[in-house]
Amino acid sequence: MLKAQKVALDAPALTHEKSLKTLVENRTIYNLDHCELNLFETYQQAHLVPLAFNDLVVTSMLRGKKVMHLFDDPAFDYLPGESVIIPANVEMKIDFPEAELNNPTQCLALAIDNKKIVDTLDFLNERYPKEGKTNFWQLDDRNYFFYNNEDLALTINKLIQVCQSTAITKDVLADLAIQELLIHIIQTQSVTAIERGFDTTPNPILNNILLIIRQNIGQKVNLKLIAKQCGMSPATLYRMIKRELGISPIELIILERIKLAKSLLKDQTMYIKNVCYEAGFEDANYFIRAFKMHEGITPKQYQQLNQSK
Repeated sequence: MLKAQKVALDAPALTHEKSLKTLVENRTIYNLDHCELNLFETYQQAHLVPLAFNDLVVTSMLRGKKVMHLFDDPAFDYLPGESVIIPANVEMKIDFPEAELNNPTQCLALAIDNKKIVDTLDFLNERYPKEGKTNFWQLDDRNYFFYNNEDLALTINKLIQVCQSTAITKDVLADLAIQELLIHIIQTQSVTAIERGFDTTPNPILNNILLIIRQNIGQKVNLKLIAKQCGMSPATLYRMIKRELGISPIELIILERIKLAKSLLKDQTMYIKNVCYEAGFEDANYFIRAFKMHEGITPKQYQQLNQSK
């Protein structure tokens, strides 16, 4: 079963009103050996508030709504259940269009020491190398904005708890959690690249798997079929996809089917049932449930939204 694509984090308690130093981006800092957790709260509307860090920073929305201005890309809404990765020394500018005393925004920013990132990626590439000569464990600058899945949300929640704790071992626990976080981020970025229609990945075997799924999307494509055409056992195929993407082969097939359905739904004349079958779903009710779980809206609402655009 396809997991929900957008998982909100456990929002920490807000700062007591009497302890606020400012109503715009009130900041609470937790310093550890290899990371710094920042919790920001804003209680009034503001626009184009600048912010930058000396290290790579993983940000996640906890409450409310921001509008992010980043790089030269169009501004985008930033909501709970979503994360953004920002390279070191890159300035973001932030709007707070809805922030009020009774409706504050809250966001975390986890700055990670660059050496810790390099050491973790070197360790993964040495001990758990990926398939393909040009395929490495690495962060993808193209996919800096993505939804939190269950694994990613669980790891970030763990890091928040560790950073806020008073345990003697919290630096060690934080280091382990950062390693886990980087793995989940890279997997999530890989899935996001597939969702957004990037034609190829650095993994030639994964590219072949995606080609097989797309060529057989309207038929009964399953793990055995893919494994046979790739010349590997189903167990090996399962492990490879799980390591690369953090999802199962069945979830990858459903992901490709939903992506095709979204493309078909741009045609306002197509019936939902026809979209369902052309995208390879055998049951219309299951298609609607899977689509809503993945996109947050029904196929019909998605079709109407595209019509209004």
